[in-house]
Amino acid sequence: MKKTISTLLAIAFALTTAGAVYAASGKCTVVSVEGNKVTLDCGSNAGDFPVGTDVKIKSASKKAVEGC
Repeated sequence: MKKTISTLLAIAFALTTAGAVYAASGKCTVVSVEGNKVTLDCGSNAGDFPVGTDVKIKSASKKAVEGC
């Protein structure tokens, strides 16, 4: 009985914490930079990012093309 309850609790814990791992993602455009503040325009996805949350920014890479 104890094994069944502990297994069910472990599954419930895993399912409830799995939802917290997913983060909002979207493509945004830098609108302005003032000192250490960056303003982004995310369009209709702006509601996915509540105030005060941490955001990871990955810049678009530009590939160099070499000629012959």
